[in-house]
Amino acid sequence: TVPSDEFEKAIEAAFRSIAKDLRIPGFRPGKAPRKIIEARIGPNAAREQALRDALPDYYARAVVSQGVDAIAGPTIDITAGEESGNVEFDAVVEVRPVVTLDGYKGLRITLDDPSVSEEEIDKQVDQLRERFADLEDSVHPLTLGDYAAIDVKGYVHDEAVEGLSATDFLYEVGSGMVVAKLDAELTGKRPGDILKFNDTLGDQWGERAGDEVSFQVLVKETKRKVLPEASDEWVKEAGEFDTLEELRAEIRKRSELLGKARAQIALREKVMESLANLVDIGAPEPLVQAEMERRLHDLVHRLESQGLNIGQYLQATGRDQETFIAEVRGGATSAVRADLALRAVTAQEGISADDEEVDSEIGRFAVSAELYLADARHRIEHGGGLEAIRSELARGKALQFVVDHAEVVDEAGSPLDIALPEPDPAAVATAGSEPQPEPETEPEPQT
Repeated sequence: TVPSDEFEKAIEAAFRSIAKDLRIPGFRPGKAPRKIIEARIGPNAAREQALRDALPDYYARAVVSQGVDAIAGPTIDITAGEESGNVEFDAVVEVRPVVTLDGYKGLRITLDDPSVSEEEIDKQVDQLRERFADLEDSVHPLTLGDYAAIDVKGYVHDEAVEGLSATDFLYEVGSGMVVAKLDAELTGKRPGDILKFNDTLGDQWGERAGDEVSFQVLVKETKRKVLPEASDEWVKEAGEFDTLEELRAEIRKRSELLGKARAQIALREKVMESLANLVDIGAPEPLVQAEMERRLHDLVHRLESQGLNIGQYLQATGRDQETFIAEVRGGATSAVRADLALRAVTAQEGISADDEEVDSEIGRFAVSAELYLADARHRIEHGGGLEAIRSELARGKALQFVVDHAEVVDEAGSPLDIALPEPDPAAVATAGSEPQPEPETEPEPQT
């Protein structure tokens, strides 16, 4: 209910708006008295416009004052006050459902074991040896990974194709740098062999992709890659370690750290999936639609930054539009259900974000937006975003709560340790004792 004296302010605003566009002889635009305007347009015209203009604001204030978590636009029915007196209206709006969740403590999450095998370490050592390999002349037939010094000419109807002709070109067999058929033709060849074949240019040749080209290749020399022996001596020459064992230990340490970091990300993703599956109601359509729009907007933005569009993306991924939309809807539905679950955990565990955490988040926004802290806070508060930040932080803490209480196992059901190591206190103390730069003056806010 809106009291008549309060609604009178909306009527006055409507009269002022109407007066700006109304031309009345003897009065400048916007200066005609209210009675003159009423006589010209009728007594109820301004009231009708006031209802159209003011009702959305009255509804928004009611939603805030009553703490209604609306997720869609309202259906409004004016029940009194269309002609005079207090204005009364009913607003029916879909709200975010409140979920009660069971089973979120002790979720059993299966992940790949992040530990590193000896074979994986051997592979990384070999990759490092590849970087220090030498090429030596070979008399053996060419195989994958060997090199050939070749003269190559690509032509269409006796006309040489730019970029497909070269002399003394050192080519790695199996690299696919020119056309796929060149690798097959070179395999088994020796110095002095001459190759003639046709092949179609691949996508890497841009506008010429798909053209059929004739090739003539002379094999001048053949070389094979010789890797250094994996020894302490080579390790000393190659880098900062004194022994092969030290190098292998460092590879193991870094690989396991990377594996645990990936496992942490996978754990959070699987926890979200499990939480979504615990929600026993359907995802509200307005929330699904909003999440779909957000995801599509993000995808379009990323594609545009690469000079692509949705049509090209679908073609490259081999999907039709119907399949793509179904996948987006499925992901959006799961995300909405997971969000409902996190809200339930937040409420059931009494999780909240304090003022200090909110202030820190506003500070991060100020830095990223190049704003003064006070201006950033004003912008967020004016846009009604303060509670949104508080709610988002609380849901983040709720997710961490569920992650911390999850049971993490490998495929065999054995417990997995994916905890990342704590920072070295000595290193932190050393870093903290180093001279710090003088703080810069705050940047000018961007318009």
